[in-house]
Amino acid sequence: MHPRQPVPSALLRLAALQDRVVTREQALGCGLGRHAIVRLVRDGLWVPLARGVYLVGGGPAGWPALAWAGVLLGGDRARLGGTAAAHAWGWTGSPPEPIDVLVPGAGSAPSRDGRWRFRREQEGVRSPRSPGSPPRTTVEDTALDLVGEAAVDDVVTWLSAAVQSHRTTPQRLRVAAEARQRVRHRALVLRLLDDLATGAHSALEIAYLHDVERAHGLPAAERQVRRRSTVADALSREFGVLVELDGRAGHTGEARFRDLDRDNVAPLDGLVTLRYGHRDVSTRPCVVAAQVAGVLAARGWPGRPSRCHRCRLVA
Repeated sequence: MHPRQPVPSALLRLAALQDRVVTREQALGCGLGRHAIVRLVRDGLWVPLARGVYLVGGGPAGWPALAWAGVLLGGDRARLGGTAAAHAWGWTGSPPEPIDVLVPGAGSAPSRDGRWRFRREQEGVRSPRSPGSPPRTTVEDTALDLVGEAAVDDVVTWLSAAVQSHRTTPQRLRVAAEARQRVRHRALVLRLLDDLATGAHSALEIAYLHDVERAHGLPAAERQVRRRSTVADALSREFGVLVELDGRAGHTGEARFRDLDRDNVAPLDGLVTLRYGHRDVSTRPCVVAAQVAGVLAARGWPGRPSRCHRCRLVA
């Protein structure tokens, strides 16, 4: 009987870097014998995830391990793309299925499997960099790829997710967009990037900027202004009016108390706080504009709100 071969430490270190996933080639390259691989699988210490790809240590494979398995199956220079890259960057809550894996155009895509969707990528369209673990498209390319598959209403969601991640800027996204020959919704993308550059960092903030502030001729507010321990969404400093925007349906618990705390300390700085949610801005922007304009006027704004194309409530 042959003595049992221990798993080489170099292979264990590699597995730790790949969410416990290794390939047969990697195991052999680190000095583990074929018979040892068979024994590890037979004893349940390694779990086959696909042909020649194993989960070291057994147990269920989580999404990160399956993402690594897909990249390893894709071969040299394969990387996560689409919603899989977005999830890896932390932009989505639920892990996407199947996992999108981009493989070089000259490479051979693995056979179809319900857990992975392999796509050939055209050379020169995206940055050759593949940051992160597992490797994935850059933040800029991930956002632009998803914009290319999105409905018009979802374009702002992906662009703002990229900016809010603090891994890129509207300027860098614009450079990446202008470098591509084809960008779906190009005019909209460039306009939204200009809006994001003003400091409006969410779909709700951009809707307020367009449908409330600009559409009704209100004074341009400063955005993402740091004050005390918080960040203000829209501040008209000259008139002491603070507009806070919350895209969630309702706050409970700690989040609600944070809102109250911000509102309660605003008067210490001589500010009046107005707070609006997504429903307010999306379904009655003219009413919101009338309210904001009224408070601005009461605090010294000499102007008058203008009518937007659908206005009946703003004089």
